[in-house]
Amino acid sequence: MNNVALTQRMLPTLRHVAGTDKVLEIPPRTAAEDFSFFAQQVPGFFFFVGIISSDVPAMAAAPNHSPRFRIDESGLLTGLRAMVHLTFDYLSGTTK
Repeated sequence: MNNVALTQRMLPTLRHVAGTDKVLEIPPRTAAEDFSFFAQQVPGFFFFVGIISSDVPAMAAAPNHSPRFRIDESGLLTGLRAMVHLTFDYLSGTTK
């Protein structure tokens, strides 16, 4: 299964966990990560967890690695739930 097919298969799980209105599918990106090498060997896809405060517009948020970077830790629970649900749904061969 290629990474695009895996992403499509797992989108329903992400929508179930975070809410349909909160999941945005973005075009593939090249990033400075070794992830693409590993994903050639085992199935994988990259997803982002929003952790900025809801009162901060996304375009105004400071980027990672900035001294102004601030997180709303409540978003971490959604990220954890997403990882657990994705793992179980992938291993069981189902999606939400």
